[in-house]
Amino acid sequence: MRFMRLTEVIKDTGLGRSSIYKRIAEGEFPKPVPLGGRAVGWVSDEIEAWILERIEERDGREVAH
Repeated sequence: MRFMRLTEVIKDTGLGRSSIYKRIAEGEFPKPVPLGGRAVGWVSDEIEAWILERIEERDGREVAH
């Protein structure tokens, strides 16, 4: 497990900055973790799980939590 910065989250998910923060506000995307000052990071395992859930939804499989 490691922290991902916003640029890496954008690259891995294909979402833009505003889309990520909109989904966070709607409770549809993992929340960032404060790292100190104004820096935040996302838990890599949570981002990977979110991506896998999108794939499962696409394939019509039930999402396992």
